[in-house]
Amino acid sequence: MPRFTASRFVLIACAALALGGCQNFGDVTGSISSSSQMPTDEVGLRTYADHWGKIYGDHPGEKVSSITYAKALRALTRYKEAAAVMQAAAAKSPKDFQILGEYGKALADVGELQQARDVLSHSYPADRPDWRLLSAQGSVADRLDDHAGAQQFYQAALKIVPDEPSVLSNLGLSFALSTQLGEAERTLRVAVDQPKADSRVRQNLALVLALEGKFGEAEQVSAKDMSPEDARSNVASIRAMIAQNDSWRAIQRGATKRSAKTQAAAGGAAPQG
Repeated sequence: MPRFTASRFVLIACAALALGGCQNFGDVTGSISSSSQMPTDEVGLRTYADHWGKIYGDHPGEKVSSITYAKALRALTRYKEAAAVMQAAAAKSPKDFQILGEYGKALADVGELQQARDVLSHSYPADRPDWRLLSAQGSVADRLDDHAGAQQFYQAALKIVPDEPSVLSNLGLSFALSTQLGEAERTLRVAVDQPKADSRVRQNLALVLALEGKFGEAEQVSAKDMSPEDARSNVASIRAMIAQNDSWRAIQRGATKRSAKTQAAAGGAAPQG
């Protein structure tokens, strides 16, 4: 099957759906707090990043300023700068789990996947794994085309936070990437039923439904976050991309072959009448 990484899968979905917040691996530093909440608008983010950049400049490698500044840079999609900030912090504190977690995710943002995998594997104690970091490890594994390994990370995360929609969403996309569209749909339906599920989770379900050819259902799901007209336009865009992209069609063909094999095996095992 042609190469089709998880990051590209999500990126295309976000582009088609005009959704924000899909560009990086999220925050794993909940215990690191600053004096103010990070803004969500670009102007506010730039001001926030400038503020923390000055603090970081006075104390390069210091934990709180490094993590906070890197988070702001990543929110602004300034991934190379964020990775450089966290590299300096990791060099100063090579055994700090929170720094390593942020550094690993920053590395993944810039496509340094092998190094990200190695850093993330040392970013939490074995007896107290962080579910967010397990999910990040799964995302990196998916981007390295190790979907079976990715799914093991997601399942491990779900043992800590059962029914966490962000992890279920990642797991669903991983199933889709491994041509298990039926399992992807089932997983994403569980994800969207969770109270904390957001628009990104719902639109990932819409994407998988479109891959299965269930365009009407995909429109219904999309319409929960946009007008009916926009939902139709959104699904039409996804449908066009599927038709024009070899990798998307390869997922569909793989899912069809998998389904045919399953049905054949079930038929072969049935008693003869």
